[in-house]
Amino acid sequence: MSDDVLLSGRGLTRRHPLPRSTLFERRAFTTALDDVDIDVRDGTSLGIIGESGSGKSTLVRLLLGLDTPTRGSVEFAGRPVDANARARSLHWLRRATGMVFQDPYASLDPRMTVGRIVGEPLWALDIGGDRPARVREVLEDVGLDAEMADRFPHEFSGGQRQRIAIARAIVHRPRLLVGDEPLSALDVTVRAQILALLQELRARDGLSLVMVSHDIGIVQNLCDDVVVMKDGRVVEEGPTEKVLLQPQVSYTRRLLASIPVIDPTI
Repeated sequence: MSDDVLLSGRGLTRRHPLPRSTLFERRAFTTALDDVDIDVRDGTSLGIIGESGSGKSTLVRLLLGLDTPTRGSVEFAGRPVDANARARSLHWLRRATGMVFQDPYASLDPRMTVGRIVGEPLWALDIGGDRPARVREVLEDVGLDAEMADRFPHEFSGGQRQRIAIARAIVHRPRLLVGDEPLSALDVTVRAQILALLQELRARDGLSLVMVSHDIGIVQNLCDDVVVMKDGRVVEEGPTEKVLLQPQVSYTRRLLASIPVIDPTI
């Protein structure tokens, strides 16, 4: 693995068994991911695009050690990722990564205050220091008032909730931030605000990013490189500008033509 590669997957395959109609029927499988190689370079942003069911979310789960590949391997900063390991033995990976999910309404526990939600990784990963102060600091980093820590998620708009989710994902100062369609549930104006926030965090903190998105405008504005997936395979990859403006594969051309582009600067 190259010295500048932060996260690497090799030969990643994920198969799921299908239910059998009888006890004696031969077990069949469906393949969600098929022999994928992928690299995320340190300090860069990688976009992953493709139709629903193309394997994007499966790939992200394998890269983060949230699922186990049927075949293949993952390394983070040269260290093997074993998804079968005990949870505590993967604390090093959880400290190095943060995740933002698609739905800001479903990803936050409504029974917890914002302060508890944002600070949860600090306690879960046994990160020391003044935890309440860090929570206040990171809330201000994402454009929220520190006093909001005592409020509950239902008191916030969708855009504010996604800022809370981002605060939780970066409170422990990870090296890599992963977003699985993190902007798709937001309206156009709020998308632009969150996009600007991600760009600012990346520039200020040197974050590496992996962004799964159906929105080509988001990928174009945020990602240095892009991977195009179809039926669990990578069909095209390269610098974002080259892939989006001069796609070499017919599937990529059809995909780009079918996806409406929303200008995130509106």
